[in-house]
Amino acid sequence: MAIDRDDDFGVKARVKGPVIGRDACIDAALKLSLADPEDSDANVAYAAVKLHDELKESGEFENVEVALITGHHDVGVKSDLELSKQLEEVLKVFPADGIIPVTDGAEDEQIFPIITSKVPIISSRRVVVKQSESIETTYYIIYRYLREILSDPEVAKVVLGIPGLILLLYGIAKLISVKYPQSIQIVSATVTGTILFIVGFYFFTKGFRIHVSLKETITKGFIEFISLIAGFLVMVAGAINAYLNLEYIAMEKLGGLPGTQLIAVLLYLNILKTPFVVGLGVMVLGKVLQSYLRKDPHIWYYITGLLLLPALWITIDLTTLYAMSTVSPYLLQFFKKIVMAIGDVVVGTLIGIYLREKVKGWEKIEIGKGIEGV
Repeated sequence: MAIDRDDDFGVKARVKGPVIGRDACIDAALKLSLADPEDSDANVAYAAVKLHDELKESGEFENVEVALITGHHDVGVKSDLELSKQLEEVLKVFPADGIIPVTDGAEDEQIFPIITSKVPIISSRRVVVKQSESIETTYYIIYRYLREILSDPEVAKVVLGIPGLILLLYGIAKLISVKYPQSIQIVSATVTGTILFIVGFYFFTKGFRIHVSLKETITKGFIEFISLIAGFLVMVAGAINAYLNLEYIAMEKLGGLPGTQLIAVLLYLNILKTPFVVGLGVMVLGKVLQSYLRKDPHIWYYITGLLLLPALWITIDLTTLYAMSTVSPYLLQFFKKIVMAIGDVVVGTLIGIYLREKVKGWEKIEIGKGIEGV
């Protein structure tokens, strides 16, 4: 029986398997030879026919038949299922007691376990046409392992992804150094640092089993992902602006430059409170919107956190000003802000409790969806 696991007969010659009988197999081999004279599968069919004739002439077997089974161009599960199906069709027409598979290499021989599960294999015949057997076997081994590497995302990241990233970064650095020769050292140090950071970060997350999936984050929480980026940019922009205007604000609030490094840090934190709280608010708002769209019953928790942000702003403002001795706890302004912070906490907590009761029904929706999915 001739075996064509990748279905060259079907793809190139439009021959649908299984093909049973001497004349039918010769006709199929002729069609493939005309479609692609260099394809070895045609010679496999011819070899199967020749073996059929030899066995028939020898008189060792009472009844002999030749057949051709074809798989699928997507070699793997699909092709093996198709070969198994066609083998059953052949056995229905000709219930053989044993089979002699004829192949052109190691790849087709991968289906031998499928054959033996249905009928014993008496012997096997390998036809080598375009190259020697050792080259065919070596090629198949290399091809198989490369295919396994490419099909396994985790292995591909390490074997191909990281080396590819290193080559890419060094290639970019080389192009930049050609354009700007004076920046060779800076570019080299930047690229080396970037590579070490990425590789170290990857191994760190794998070593401590920290799962970071950008694709999953984007697909399952796009709004949340966008809000995180936006909030982070607000914080970074605020931090840069606060640093650039630190002296000007110090003159305005302190009447002069900070006397010590600690005062400068406290002032910087005081300036940073607004972009920090606003950025955090953008992030939490994204969580709120994402939870609402997904009917997440934990939305009350995020809304409560959003409502408590003004209290956080007041707390940072008062503590930093008090530490710099620019405000006294005995002043009316200080007392008003404390009352406002406490009021914000109380109102936010009450609203959170109210919303928690309101969204309890969403839990039933989520459970119902989960049962439907099962």
